[in-house]
Amino acid sequence: PSGCPEGDEFLAKENVRVGLLFASKALVQLVVNPSVGLLTNRIGYHIPMFIGFTIMFLSTVMFAFSGTYTLLFLARALPDEGSASPLPPGLGMLASVYTDDFERGNAMGIALGGLALGLLVGAPFGSVMYEFVGKSSPFLVLALLALLDGALQLCILQPSKVSPESTRGTPVTTLLRDPYILVAAGALCFSNMGVAMLEPTLPIWMMQTMCSPKWQLGMAFLPASISYLIGTNLFGILANRLGRWLCSLVGMAVVGISLLCVPLAKNIYGLIGPNGGLGFAIGMVDSSMMPLMGYLVDLRHTSVYGNVYAIADVSLCLGFAVGPSTGGAIVRAVGFPWLMIIIGVINIAYAPLCWYLRSPPAKEEKMVSL
Repeated sequence: PSGCPEGDEFLAKENVRVGLLFASKALVQLVVNPSVGLLTNRIGYHIPMFIGFTIMFLSTVMFAFSGTYTLLFLARALPDEGSASPLPPGLGMLASVYTDDFERGNAMGIALGGLALGLLVGAPFGSVMYEFVGKSSPFLVLALLALLDGALQLCILQPSKVSPESTRGTPVTTLLRDPYILVAAGALCFSNMGVAMLEPTLPIWMMQTMCSPKWQLGMAFLPASISYLIGTNLFGILANRLGRWLCSLVGMAVVGISLLCVPLAKNIYGLIGPNGGLGFAIGMVDSSMMPLMGYLVDLRHTSVYGNVYAIADVSLCLGFAVGPSTGGAIVRAVGFPWLMIIIGVINIAYAPLCWYLRSPPAKEEKMVSL
C-alpha cells in the first residue's frame, strides 16, 4: 500500500523480532548489574571494568560472524554481561575521586560525553559500512577499538590490583527504599525508554513510509547523537548552577514533546528537529541525574557508590528492556504514531515528580557530619 519495495506485512512482523533482539541486551543486564555493584564494593572499580571490556570484545567478534537470528540474539545478550560491568564501576570511580559536587558533575558530564560520542559515530557508521562494505566490517573495527581500550586500561588503571572500599556500602535494598533515589532512577528510565523504543521501530517505519535505503536508517539517529553530546557536556556544568531537578523536569518535558513530533515527519529531513530535541533533552536528564544520585548517597547514606550506580544502570536497562520489547508489540497492534504518543505522554506526566528532588533532606546522622 505504501509503494515501498519491502512488504508491509513482513516489516510489521519484524517489529516484534527486532524489538526482542534489542531488548535481550537490557534483560540480561538487569540480572547482572546488581551483582556488579556488590562486586565493585568488594574488590574495587578497575577489575569489573576490565572484565566487561573483555566480554565486549568477544561478543563484537561474534556479531561479525553471526548468520542466524539465534546467534545474533546470543551475541546481543552476551555484551550485557560486558556492558553491565563498565558503567557502575566507572561512574562509581568518578564519584569517589571527585568528592566536590560541582567537580563531580563536570567529570560525569565528560564521561557521558564519551557515551554520546559512541552513539554519535555508531549508528551512522554501522549503517554506511553495512550498505557499502558488508555486515562484518563495522563489528571488526569495533573489536579492534575494544582491544585497544583494554590495553589502555591495563596500562593506566592497572586492574590487577584489588582495591576494595574501606567502608561498607549501603545495601541495595536500603537504597531502593529511598524515595528520592527512586524518583531519580525513574527519570533515567522513562527518558531513555523513548529512544529505546525508537531504535528498533523507527528504521522499520522509515522503510514502510519513506522507502528509505539502508544507509539512511542509521543516519536518522545522527541528530539525536550530536545533540546528546552537546547536552551532556553543556549541562554537566550548567545543571549544578540551574538546579539538577529543574534541568531534569524540563528535559523530560522536551523528551515527551519531541516524541510526539516524530510521526509528523514525511522524510528523513523531517526527523532532524524531533530527534535533535530528543537527544539534547536526554542529555539534560542523564547529566543531571547521574551526579545527583551520587549526591543523594553522600547526603542520606554511606558514601560508597557501587550500588547506587548499579541502580542507575538498572533503571537505564529497564527502559532499554521494556522499550524495545513492548514497542514492537504496540506498533504491531496500534501503529507507530500511537507508540510515540503513549511514551511521549508518559514522559510529560512524569516530569513534575522531579520537583521533589529540589532540596532532598539529609539523614540526621549525616546532618551532624555535614
